[in-house]
Amino acid sequence: MSKLIILAETGSDIPAETAEKYGIRLVPMHVSFGDETKDDGTFPAEEIYGYYERTGKLPKTSGCVPEDFTNVFGELRDRDPDSHILYLAYSSVTTCSYQSAKIAIDTGHVGGVTCVDTKQVSAGQYAVVVKMAELLQEHPEWTPEEAADKAVRLSERVKMCFLPDTLEFLRAGGRVSNAAALAGSLLKLHPCIEILDGYLQAAKKYRGSMDKIAPRLVKEYIAEQKLSKDEIYLIWAPGLAEETKKAAETAAYEAGVKKITWVRTGGVITCHGGPGAFGIVGFA
Repeated sequence: MSKLIILAETGSDIPAETAEKYGIRLVPMHVSFGDETKDDGTFPAEEIYGYYERTGKLPKTSGCVPEDFTNVFGELRDRDPDSHILYLAYSSVTTCSYQSAKIAIDTGHVGGVTCVDTKQVSAGQYAVVVKMAELLQEHPEWTPEEAADKAVRLSERVKMCFLPDTLEFLRAGGRVSNAAALAGSLLKLHPCIEILDGYLQAAKKYRGSMDKIAPRLVKEYIAEQKLSKDEIYLIWAPGLAEETKKAAETAAYEAGVKKITWVRTGGVITCHGGPGAFGIVGFA
């Protein structure tokens, strides 16, 4: 039976050491700082904050282009010619990456690739990809079809939401108006942004400081979404206070969670959530 190799984008925010541990191959998404474009994952997210402070402009994010996939497919085929690639994609309605992979496959006549749209982003995609890597270690006998079916079912169970600490990046990116951002700042309002069928959608609003609302979000989201307590993933963007992280952890353990995995935001999601953002992911 051919070896299965998992492929995902850097927007999944999987650290290099985790990818190496499970043999996960990451394809770069991109962040443009004016005329300079960098591969996501090659720079700390704090550079985004510095650029915005200097210029007043938000860096622009973009998905993988066909050439990114062509290069990776070529490398994987050279190294493991008999392997089968299981591509667990970043939500296809939010980026061109999934379509770019299809173009690379079609134009390069690449065989042995199965594509699954996880309909997740950031830590939501992280949860699917890493869980699938663990399952493939337990079930090396799975065929590509069996693995893809399991990945689809896992993706459907993932629930994810996050809270920006400030609406400034959402305003700069044109996602909220100046008035809404000002009102949010004055009233300490934080929209809860959920991933629903691949789309980022604002749900209810939380009011107060992050150290108070982060633990509240953890307890409410676990209960409302009936998340498995075997493991949850907590998302943090650089700038989130350590006291807030500790309060969120305490709330999770008080809710009965057995294992917490912290996921640091990379360049792509940081451009949307901004500094100090916090979120939670789990399997329903």
